[in-house]
Amino acid sequence: MNNVMLTPKRVKHRKWQRGTSKGNEVRGTELAFGSFGLKCFGTKWISAKELEAARRAIIRYLKKGGKVWLRVFTDKPFTTKGAETPMGGGKGNVDHYVFPIRPGRIIFEIEGIKEDMARKALIEAASKLSVETKFIKK
Repeated sequence: MNNVMLTPKRVKHRKWQRGTSKGNEVRGTELAFGSFGLKCFGTKWISAKELEAARRAIIRYLKKGGKVWLRVFTDKPFTTKGAETPMGGGKGNVDHYVFPIRPGRIIFEIEGIKEDMARKALIEAASKLSVETKFIKK
């Protein structure tokens, strides 16, 4: 398993079932911390690697000023079985962690920079994500 920043320290169950992501998000749909944000408009599993790449893209624009908030956390374990493994033999080992995102959820929030810079930073971050997003402001 990769040593990525967005992995839980402890989990109640090591391996989860896949489940379904139906409907729109109810929680985390309004800006709470920053003035600008990146809102999701699709249903997808976002991996910890994607979120970290997007966060780094935003940090490049912030330089010394500004603050960024990550409003999601990857806590769902994603398992994979080894190559050429026959059927049966149980569930595979945990490979990485994902966040099942639904439409309406805010992923990132930014504060402390001008709107044009924030827009550039969040569009750059959106290019790292595998889900459709939109720039929003208060």
